[in-house]
Amino acid sequence: MTAGKPYRIAIVGAASLLGKELSDALTESSLAASDVLLLDAEEAAGRVTTAGDEASFIQKLDEDSFAGIDFVFFAGDAADTKKYWKTARQAGASIIDMTYALEGEAGVVVRGPWAKPAEGGIESRTQDIDLTTPAVVSAHPAALMLLLVGTRLDAKYPVRQVSAVVFEPASEHGQAAMDELHQQTVSLLSFQSIPREQYDAQIAFNMVPALGDAAKLKLSAIRERILHHYRAICGDEAAASVTIQVVQAPVFHGYTAAIFVELEAPASSREFEAAAQGDRIDLVGAESDPPSNLSAAGQADMLMQVRSADAEAGRGTQFWVWLAADNLKVAAANAIACANELQRMRPHGSVQ
Repeated sequence: MTAGKPYRIAIVGAASLLGKELSDALTESSLAASDVLLLDAEEAAGRVTTAGDEASFIQKLDEDSFAGIDFVFFAGDAADTKKYWKTARQAGASIIDMTYALEGEAGVVVRGPWAKPAEGGIESRTQDIDLTTPAVVSAHPAALMLLLVGTRLDAKYPVRQVSAVVFEPASEHGQAAMDELHQQTVSLLSFQSIPREQYDAQIAFNMVPALGDAAKLKLSAIRERILHHYRAICGDEAAASVTIQVVQAPVFHGYTAAIFVELEAPASSREFEAAAQGDRIDLVGAESDPPSNLSAAGQADMLMQVRSADAEAGRGTQFWVWLAADNLKVAAANAIACANELQRMRPHGSVQ
């Protein structure tokens, strides 16, 4: 690819919730001038979708789909990522994995440029990438939420402990999980038996810290992934102070998290807020309604509200943080940031 020529980008899993969000986000990013090819399995091929104001056809995914492609975002099924990523790599494309299928592959690096550590605080432990890096995994949105707050705080007020309860939305696991939550809700209101293929548990009107044995989703695995991605970016020492509980919430969209933060030295609520806020965080004052998955939907920034754990204390070391974020937008923004990192290594658009 010569200088000045648009990049060619492929989205594998373009019909998925994440693929659609990524397609829209690309039209408003630094890669907006790129030519985007939408790919998916045969059953989705020929479907019309939109990216911004443009209508596009989804094309069938096969071994020949990656000729001349510079960047491939895998945003659909993990099985498709495992099947096609080496083919895409051999065709000369840079790989951004949003499905987490490549976490165990040699040389693959977890990246979180959307929430990289702040200067003066926790030192980034992310492995360097270069033209020999086979692929990058875009960090989990819940890990990015915790990183963005924790690393910023640590730059000014060293953090002793972070304990978070993360509320998992159905959309994080695609359309099938969304559909099952919907059908469970309808069935319960109609006094009928509920479908259990995805969750093997009642999720509608319910909150649980673990799913059924036959569930396709495992909350324990999600928790371990969040911690692994946190550790991959900030190192073992920083991650050792973080504990997480993942709870499946009866919501279709948006992450929320209740976070207890203990600092090494006292600070006021205003000082805490000033240290944590910045790009990608929209601070919600105590006089306003608290953030929610509904208010965060469609928002590019995370919403954050802070209160002291001791309501009577002017300064203290313990605080509660309530976070809400659009999980799909966070994931798309970070994946594009990963592509921008790879792009900067190829200033003339050459892919090797």
